[in-house]
Amino acid sequence: MAELSESDEAFLESYLPHSARVEQPDPELPFVTVTYAQSMDSMISLAPGLRTTLSGPETKSMTHYLRLQHDAILVGVGTAIPDDPGLNSRYPGATLDSQPRPVVIDPRRRWNVEPSKVLSLAHQGQGKGPWIYTLPDHCLNPDTELEHAGGKRFSFSSRTQQPIGDSGPDFSWIELLKHLKAQGIDSIMIEGGASIISTFLSTPELVQSVIVTIAPTWLGNGGVMVSPDERKEEGVKVNAARLCQTMWRQFGADAVLCGRLQ
Repeated sequence: MAELSESDEAFLESYLPHSARVEQPDPELPFVTVTYAQSMDSMISLAPGLRTTLSGPETKSMTHYLRLQHDAILVGVGTAIPDDPGLNSRYPGATLDSQPRPVVIDPRRRWNVEPSKVLSLAHQGQGKGPWIYTLPDHCLNPDTELEHAGGKRFSFSSRTQQPIGDSGPDFSWIELLKHLKAQGIDSIMIEGGASIISTFLSTPELVQSVIVTIAPTWLGNGGVMVSPDERKEEGVKVNAARLCQTMWRQFGADAVLCGRLQ
């Protein structure tokens, strides 16, 4: 994997957690970056549960660079099962200490973590053990292999704020983020799936940076789309979300858009 150029790093600098230009107004919450790759028609996958590669090698390097700048990477179970992601950074020079903590939202314990790539990498010392958030009723059985790899399963239930994707009303983003912050996670990168990304785009008060890779392709009807919930003001439909302080840059064949939610 190639390193980014100095100019590429400079382009991303002001959208990273340590940047003096970005503030987290609530000290109880971590810095949140939403980042994902999409097609020209706002799709992130050809179909539900189907792994789809969109990023070119240049933006793949950018993703692994961004992972090193955050304390954790968060995905939902709907991404963990079909994609079996490593959730580590393969960027040149990455050490175990600098690796982000994988966080997987799995309310009903659908994900079998033991044969997963993320657990295998943790056993090999190439990544950290995952933290898995599960509803109390599904936390009864022990996770010996997970704990041996340095991971944890958290029994988590909260009935306030917004639900997380399709996980139902028992999970709350704001309470989850507060819990992560209390565990020492000062910055987190939201990578998927579509429902989680869309939910975060609908809650700008929780997000400090948005970094989107746009691949020069259309996936077509039937794909999985990122789209925040519709929004109305005085009964009139308005734009659901909008970025400000935007910057664009070409990475290989892909375009990368950085901004902040208004």
